[in-house]
Amino acid sequence: MHPSEPTDEQRLRAGLLRGGEDSMITGLWALRRHGLREVPAPSDVHLLVPHEREVTSAGFAVVERTTRLPNAVSRDGLPIAPVHRAVLDGARRIRDFDTVQGMLAEAVQRRKCTPEQLDRELCRGSQRGSAIPRRALQALLAGAESVAEGDAWEIWKLSGLPPAEWNVNVFDQHGRFVSKPDAWCEDVAFAWEIDSRKYHEGGNHYASTLARNARYSAAGIVCLQTLPSRLRTEPRAVIAELRDTYAAACARPRPPVTSRP
Repeated sequence: MHPSEPTDEQRLRAGLLRGGEDSMITGLWALRRHGLREVPAPSDVHLLVPHEREVTSAGFAVVERTTRLPNAVSRDGLPIAPVHRAVLDGARRIRDFDTVQGMLAEAVQRRKCTPEQLDRELCRGSQRGSAIPRRALQALLAGAESVAEGDAWEIWKLSGLPPAEWNVNVFDQHGRFVSKPDAWCEDVAFAWEIDSRKYHEGGNHYASTLARNARYSAAGIVCLQTLPSRLRTEPRAVIAELRDTYAAACARPRPPVTSRP
């Protein structure tokens, strides 16, 4: 009722009016309402509506009729699709792998949903546009919890080394906690840490990293540290370092350390 452009809030409410009863917001706008940050700027308002309702997309309101309407959650008075549905509804419309991987990783890392929930939703939902999110999900199902760990998972596969476990807790022979390495090779007690310079050189994080490395050394664990950027800029060099470090771990007696999820 005024000459200016509608606000985001007005667009969301107008979309719900278009969708009608039981409709809900999904995709990127839903993820923002859930508090996720690694989300591209939304343009259209993506809506889920009951399949039997004959309503079509119009303007910025993108209507998706579905027989699998989830139970909505309320955010600021608006009905929103749950995270595992919203993130995949958004990911299917994005063609950039890094963006999709970042969205899925943040949803899992911040405990908004589990990799298993995403996997079930991906299997049950539309297969259109599912190739990129399916690829991005593989590392998360293996235990990776971030984009950098997803890159590391791809590198480890290429290395030809035995399968690694991801984000397991490691304890010394006295049962004392050592660390939670990004990747862990149980057979030879080899830890791989993807350490961001920005994170680990700042304040208490630097001291924490030194203390962690000291615990690795005291427990007899071989540890390799890698900058996240090198996973993409120097993959062959990283693979060579992984193989050499694994060989070094094989060359010494395995220390009496244990791991568990």
